[in-house]
Amino acid sequence: MPPADAAVISDLRQRIEGIGGIAARTKTVLPFGVPGIDRRLPKGGLALGALHEVAGGANGAVDGAAAASFAAGIAARTGGKVLWCYTQADLFAPALAQSGLAEEQVVFFEAKDEASILGCFEEALRHGGLSAVVAELAGLSRVSSHRLQLAAETSGTMGLAVRRWRRHVDARDFGNPTAAFTRWRVTELNSAPLPVRGVGRARWQLELMRCRGGESADFEVEACDAQGFIALSSDLADRSAATEAWRHRAAS
Repeated sequence: MPPADAAVISDLRQRIEGIGGIAARTKTVLPFGVPGIDRRLPKGGLALGALHEVAGGANGAVDGAAAASFAAGIAARTGGKVLWCYTQADLFAPALAQSGLAEEQVVFFEAKDEASILGCFEEALRHGGLSAVVAELAGLSRVSSHRLQLAAETSGTMGLAVRRWRRHVDARDFGNPTAAFTRWRVTELNSAPLPVRGVGRARWQLELMRCRGGESADFEVEACDAQGFIALSSDLADRSAATEAWRHRAAS
């Protein structure tokens, strides 16, 4: 039997996805606006009708500060109302606002335990009236993540699971597989020095640990600005510009 033509296979795949409505729900993406990151992601951005996981590296595995800021920037840029679910009452709303998630855009829900968080997470994703749902979780089983992924696909709402643990040793759970489209780890770095006294924009080591249909990668970035956008670290951006200029001169 001769091998199938690639175009025929692609057409068949699109027809099958269309039957279940999968393509319509997952084709829309949210770009980061950073070409070096977006080109690593299928269709150039984060799928909106999908589940994504974020965790902090080093001390951030427990305090969750960098992971929460990263998730807040993404959620803010989805443009609609956001629900944020948590059990640890240590969220600092002004810090989320600095990452673009303004007070009027987000509704907070404090639950007594993680079972309640998971139930709320799934129901909110299925509802369809929100642009994003963020939930802080220590545990996330493969079965639970599949349910969340299906709920996100059904409504087109983005789900962001911010993983944080009570103890560093428990962060090993992040190595277990889930149904999330992407999995990110955000580790705080020293901010860039300023020419005057003060604190520069926060910087992160951003690791794309898993990407369905893509490859792993890592980036050094500047933290979210007031519109929710990250940027490549200024040193790397300058280095990139210098490299491009050198290539242009060499080709001349």
